[in-house]
Parts: sequence; C-alpha cells; structure tokens
Amino acid sequence: MTKRISLTRYLVEQQRVDGHIPGDLRLLLEVVARACKSISQAVNKGDLGGVLGVADTENVQGEVQKQLDIIANEVLIEANEWGGHLAAMASEEMDSIYVVPNRFPQGEYLLMFDPLDGSSNIDVNVSIGTIFSVLKKGNDNPDTIEPVCEQDFLQPGSQQVAAGYCVYGPQTTLVLTVGDGVAMFTLDREQGSFVLTRENVQIPADTREFAINMSNMRHWDAPVKRYVDECLAGKDGPRGKDFNMRWVASMVADVHRILTRGGVFLYPWDKREPDKPGKLRLMYEANPMSWLVEQAGGAATNGRQRILDIQPTKLHERVSVMLGSKNEVDRLTSYHSTL
Repeated sequence: MTKRISLTRYLVEQQRVDGHIPGDLRLLLEVVARACKSISQAVNKGDLGGVLGVADTENVQGEVQKQLDIIANEVLIEANEWGGHLAAMASEEMDSIYVVPNRFPQGEYLLMFDPLDGSSNIDVNVSIGTIFSVLKKGNDNPDTIEPVCEQDFLQPGSQQVAAGYCVYGPQTTLVLTVGDGVAMFTLDREQGSFVLTRENVQIPADTREFAINMSNMRHWDAPVKRYVDECLAGKDGPRGKDFNMRWVASMVADVHRILTRGGVFLYPWDKREPDKPGKLRLMYEANPMSWLVEQAGGAATNGRQRILDIQPTKLHERVSVMLGSKNEVDRLTSYHSTL
C-alpha cells in the first residue's frame, strides 16, 4: 500500500534518504508544484474567473492562444523568478528563453514547460495539463559564471534531471520522475497539498488500446497506417485481438491514461507538412513524457530513434511521437525500419 505522504516529504526523502536529488532541485520542484496548484485554481473557476475564451495573441508557433495559456505561462514564470534555483526558463508560449534576474547567485538548473497542454479542451471542460522538464546548466569553467544562452537548453532528453506533468481533471494529479521510477500525487484541496497516491508506476508491456487522431488517416505514412489497420481488424486480423481507440486531444490526458492502465499514444509525421518532422515539441512535450514513460517500463520513439537520444538543434523543434506499452512501440518501430 502506498504511504500517504506529502510531496514535500517525498522529495525530502529523495534528497536525504535516497540521495537521488540535491536540495536545490527539491526546492525547484516544490515551486513548480505550487505554480500548478495556482493554475488548477484558475482552471477550476472557469467562466466564474473570466479566464475562458481566446486571447488576441499568437504564440511563437503561430497558434492562437487561449486566455488560460497566457495566465498559466505567467504563473510559472512568476513562481520561479525569484527562487535562486534557476538560471533560465523556456516556454512553449515564448519566442526565446527567459533569464532569471541576477539578484541571487545564479542557479544551476534550466526549466522548460508547456504551461497548458490541450488548450482546445479548455472551453469544453475536458482535462488539460502542465508539462515540465528540468535540465542542469552546463558550465565549461567552474570558476566562472557564464551567461545563459539558448544553446544551454539544447540537450538530449536523456540529460533531464526531473520531469513531470500536472493534469487538471476530475482530480488534480501531479506525476513526477527524478530518475527513480514514477510517482503520482493527488491534490488534497482541503489540505492544500499534493499527497502521494501511487508510486513505482508500471505500464503493461501489452495493451488493447491505442490513441491517435483518426481524422488524419489519409495523411499518414505507410507504417502507421499498417499498424492502425491491424488494430482495427481486431481478433479476426493479424493481431488476433480487439483494440479500442482513445483520443482526448490533450497529450497530458492521453499519457496519463497510458501510465494508469497501459496503451500507446501516436502523433506521427504526416504528409500535410512533409518538411516538419512532427507536430509535438521535442523539449516541452516529447522529452518529459518520454522519460516518464520509460521510467514506468514503457518505450518512446519517433518511429526510428529513441526520443531521449535526439539531439535538439533549436528551442522549438518538433518531433513525431510514439510512446506507451513497450511491445506496441517496438512493433511500430519495426514497421518503420522496413521502409
């Protein structure tokens, strides 16, 4: 049975007892969790808080922003601005990095986040979430403090020191890894704190569920179409079993379901924009989610390569994503290798 302890106590144990994280990283994760609680409150108020609807702005990708996109981004910036644990932040909603004001000794961590994943679901009251990733800032000369630049963020996902997401649904749940498995924390609204409700989360290697936007089927590459066709053929097809399709249009919600009961999530390359390697952002979405999935025994690839091994070349790089139950991801990857 999982011990009902607070997120703070869990992180303290990770720091003091297990020695997995240093004190500054623990404090940083606590600040991120507090920011997620504030975002959760804004989401829960909905129209009562006047936060729904479209803003008159676009993000760096040219996507129309929701009011809550902007609010969530500001909450995360302001919460982490003065803690002293960070050197800089990067957000899916911002053109460039945000260097933390130098009022303290410069922090050694870099925080990246998608402040509100699944924005299309905001106004219809469907689960959305916040995704975050933490890297350690490199320093070629330990005797000097080097200015932070965009290049510092361009590290493969295998270099992450913490990653997680917070899903705002019927419950507000924070899911976290610091490289020692995956733990889930549920927000106790009466106490105002996240409480550990699941630890050592494991994704079944096999599944009967897949998540993909079927409306794009005509644009898919052959390996993805082959995989989905086989799933749809059910027990009379080559897979010999029936599959169910799930699609929330919120990566946080779809991945949370996979971590909870298994499945596979696909957001593949398609022919509409052949020059783009994919739709999802490598560093704000794919890397943190892939690490969580791998830490829970699953797998994550772009069809040909492990996502966590991809070397980013720019801040808002995109990637094709296939993650979840290991045997299904391996099958998809094998289909791509035969091209």
